[in-house]
Parts: sequence; structure tokens; C-alpha cells
Amino acid sequence: MVEYYNRNAQEFFDGTISVNMLPLYEKFTPLLPEAGSIIDAGCGSGRDSKFFAEQGFHVTAFDASASLVELAKVHTKLPVIHSTFLNFEAKEKSVDGIWACASLLHVPQAELNQTFIHLAKFLKEGGLFYCSFKYGDNEIERDGRCFTNVDEVSLPRYLEISNLDIKEHWITSDLRPGRENEKWLNAILVKSA
Repeated sequence: MVEYYNRNAQEFFDGTISVNMLPLYEKFTPLLPEAGSIIDAGCGSGRDSKFFAEQGFHVTAFDASASLVELAKVHTKLPVIHSTFLNFEAKEKSVDGIWACASLLHVPQAELNQTFIHLAKFLKEGGLFYCSFKYGDNEIERDGRCFTNVDEVSLPRYLEISNLDIKEHWITSDLRPGRENEKWLNAILVKSA
């Protein structure tokens, strides 16, 4: 998986950097405190990290692809950490929000619950966790990449014993040109006590 993004980093960067994410940002950022802290988990090109930083948020960004980390550093002017989800450790142990946009979809079904539990450790009580998955309830492989598709029925299974509850979920079309027929499950989770 990581090898795919290392080999195709520039193509991925070019294909995602200009996507208009404002409709998703507008669902998430108003729920956070002004100048709050966000972890961008699987930041890819750094597109979202850059936006959040420009809005005054304190951003910690990481990605498992070393090639994308380098591109994201240049794009965001932020220190981007090279790490997988399960190896990630945050300096700040209680952030206001986690943003995992189209990134957790590469975690195998068998590891998804553990990944949510691990990342939720870094959220404040009442903190928010945005995630998005291609819509479905299966695992598929395409172009050398594995995808875990999630729907509103399967999502609660992956949140078991994570202290994360579903605040809201909704379905959108892919925002990239030519992919409007692809559906995505978006969710905002909240960390309970």
C-alpha cells in the first residue's frame, strides 16, 4: 500500500491538491474551538492541513508515505511526521479534533477497530473525529491498493470499545471530476468519557 503512494506520490498530489473540500470543512471546523488543535491523520498532499493552519488551527500532520510527507512539507510549510496510524504518537495528548479524510479506508477491516482506539487516545473528552470511507461493506483491491469500504451499518462495529460515538453521518459523491458516481460515507464522531 505505502509503496503505491511512494511510487505515485506526485500523481496523487496533483490529482487531489485542488479538490474543493469546503463543504466538508464547513461541517467540521465550526464544531471546534477557535485556534484549536487538529491531527490530520493520513494527510496525503497536505491540502487539508494547509487549510486548517491558514484558519488558525494548530495542526499536527502525518502520513505513512515518505514521498507524500516530503511533498506535504513543501506544500504546507509544516513539519509533517512520517508514521503509520498505529505507530503515531502525538506530543499533544489531548487535541480538539482528528481529521482522517479518505485515509482510514486503507486500514484492513481486522485492524480498523484497533486503529480507532489508538487514535482516539489523542482526543480530548468531547473531541471530534472526522473520517470518510468509500461507501459499502467489504474489502476490495484495486491498482495495488486495498480498500475497506464502510457504510452506516458497519461503522458502529469498528468503533466498539473506542470511546467514540457517532455524532453525525452523511453520504456524499466524490468531489473529484469524473468520479461523481462514487459514493462516500462521512462521519463525525465524538469522544465520550
